[in-house]
Parts: sequence; structure tokens; C-alpha cells
Amino acid sequence: MENSFTDLSRYRLDRAKDDLQSARILIENNKIPQSINRSYYAIFHATRALCTLDKFDSKKHSGIISHFNKNYIKTGIIDKEYSKILMAAQDYRNDSDYDDYFTVTEKEALEQIENAEKFINRIEKYISERT
Repeated sequence: MENSFTDLSRYRLDRAKDDLQSARILIENNKIPQSINRSYYAIFHATRALCTLDKFDSKKHSGIISHFNKNYIKTGIIDKEYSKILMAAQDYRNDSDYDDYFTVTEKEALEQIENAEKFINRIEKYISERT
């Protein structure tokens, strides 16, 4: 049974990487709000990949984020910087998806892509050390 959680974690990490690639393609095609969305989901799926190793999942984003902050940030396993990256990405995604008049610059979208890449790399490093 343990292998299935490891396999699921790797699958979710691959999905995060696919979302990151989509974010890059979208920004190259001047689809900035859509790029913001994919950058967030890249981070979110990496977070779910990590939570999978704890055999934890949630149907709500808030549940995943709460588990991550409680079990990885507050314990010092993952630096607080990564919680800030996750929370900022969620804010950008919510504003971009739901606020009709929210504008995000290409520079901000590129920063989100960079943050997503950094986040995924950190989570991937931890997962590889743990499995």
C-alpha cells in the first residue's frame, strides 16, 4: 500500500510540473491571467504531492494549505518563505480568476512562474529525501 502513496505523490508532482509548463506557454502567448492560474495550480499540486506522503488529502484548497502549514512550515521542515509563496500565489489566482477588474502585469506573472518553479524544486527535493 505504501508504494501507491509514493506513486500518487510522484504523479501529483508531475502534474505540478505540467502546470508550470502550461504557465510558461500561456505567458509566451500573452495569456497573463491564465498563466497566473496555472502557476498557482503548479504550487498547489506540488503541495498535494507532499501531503500524499502523509496519507492526507482534502477536497478543499484550505485543507491542503492548512496541513502544509501545520506539518511542514510550523515544524521548520520547510522554510516559511514557501508558505508565503503559496499564499501569494493563491491570492493572485483568486484575484485574477474572480475579480473582474483585477490587472496583473507580465512582470508579476513571470515572478509567479519563478516562485512556482522554486516551490516545486523544494518540494521535489524533500520528497526524494523522504522516499
